[in-house]
Amino acid sequence: MITISLRPVGRYWGTISFASTLYLCPILDLLLAEIPAKLQAELRLGLQEALVNAAKHGNNLDPSKTVLVRFSLIDNQYWWVISDQGEGFNPTTSHTEDPTDYLPSDEAENGRGMCLLHQIFDQVEWNRKGTELRLCKQMENRPRLSLRR
Repeated sequence: MITISLRPVGRYWGTISFASTLYLCPILDLLLAEIPAKLQAELRLGLQEALVNAAKHGNNLDPSKTVLVRFSLIDNQYWWVISDQGEGFNPTTSHTEDPTDYLPSDEAENGRGMCLLHQIFDQVEWNRKGTELRLCKQMENRPRLSLRR
């Protein structure tokens, strides 16, 4: 089941919650409905990675647990806050500017998503417990219309 609140207006946050699943197409479509077309493919990839992590690694694909996504556009920044009901994890807290620093060893089966998130989004932050991920994508400044002739 998917639960949706109204779309965000101004500084209000919209919400989507869903039972842990890897069938994410309708959720991604809803989250990207207001995103400019030129950014949709890149952001779809990043959001899909974040949602898979929440459902699979956070909630262990337990259908009784939900993933909650809050989203908004604030001052030319798109924000997504993704929460799961898992035990959490200790995210790497490196203040590096190089996203490849998040790549795991070649032998690792998981972990490449962290690098991907840092390449796609301008801000990637977890809460202390590791159950909430905040993602931000800065939009280009929109040209202002001049009132002078």
